Amino acid sequence: MRKIGKQQIEDIAVGAALLGTGGGGDPYIGKLMALQAIEEYGEVTLLDPDEVPEDALVVPSSMMGAPTVMLEKAPSGEEAIEAFKNLEEYLGKKIYATFPIEAGGVNSMLPFATAARLGLPVIDADGMGRAFPELQMVTFYLDGISATPGMLADEKGNTLLLSTINNVWTERIARAATIQMGGSVMCAIYPMTAKELKQSGIHGILKLEEEIGKAIRLAKVNNVNPIEQVLKTVGGFELFSGKVSDINRKTETGFARGEAKIEGLNEYKGETCTLSFQNEHLIAQTEQRLLCVTPDLIAVLDAETGLPITTEGIRYGARCVVIGIPCHPKWRTAKGIDTVGPKYFGYNVDYVPVEELVKKGVAL
Repeated sequence: MRKIGKQQIEDIAVGAALLGTGGGGDPYIGKLMALQAIEEYGEVTLLDPDEVPEDALVVPSSMMGAPTVMLEKAPSGEEAIEAFKNLEEYLGKKIYATFPIEAGGVNSMLPFATAARLGLPVIDADGMGRAFPELQMVTFYLDGISATPGMLADEKGNTLLLSTINNVWTERIARAATIQMGGSVMCAIYPMTAKELKQSGIHGILKLEEEIGKAIRLAKVNNVNPIEQVLKTVGGFELFSGKVSDINRKTETGFARGEAKIEGLNEYKGETCTLSFQNEHLIAQTEQRLLCVTPDLIAVLDAETGLPITTEGIRYGARCVVIGIPCHPKWRTAKGIDTVGPKYFGYNVDYVPVEELVKKGVAL
């Protein structure tokens, strides 16, 4: 147990943007929400999963929709409060604590904003170890935990109770509703016991995000290479380095979809890296070789500062470094690959772990 204040929020926000693999919503907006809530209501208690009573009701705080929508429609925080209160009323039980549904962008920040306002602790665990675009793409789904009953809430005051036959249907219905509710909503879904979270969640994710943010911050102070510090912290690999030569993105069917092309520099000169994303980066490849593919993590870092660049933040001419990070072992199971592997997203390649691609490569 420890308290999370403003400096910890700043560091976690940077780590969330990196583990968000380009998506998960704008971490800057989430950071501002969390900082404001802590300013008004005080620091938030962070608990290890083992510190929570096993029969306690715990619910992740999350936002659903296309990250690009947040640039014009920032949440107020009231939406999450309404979602939680309505879910508590339906279940007839108080929520003991909240936690991030994914390690990404705004969705790593929202639990702190919600917790501060409701007087709840935050649990250091999540359901992905990264960010993914669809609601069933969590370790809870792999372990048979239902996403519903769940609640959606928008900024207009609308709330929607979901009760579905499975988590894929939760995604379909919630996505359609989200589009009608303005492209983004706050969610209170996957209610579970703390025992289920201990067994199914990925532990220590907020601590890792904080370590990433701290490593980048101190690299500048100590005048060391921030990207090297990041790779050391996450156990990742440099995949490519260059300058953004083209970016094409659009918001459709509730997602931010697109491609970014990076023209190689230095040892990568003569090659072009193409990043394809659906909210999050899903595949990185050159004309000749596969660099990294979902469910492993693909992140884009500013070549000078080491700060992560989101998919909506990629700009023409930016000099950047693409890195790959091994995913959590749960995603490398058969069900994990079926759920979030390249073929689910329509890419005609087999999943190969990033460490193998770095070591021996796969020709395209």
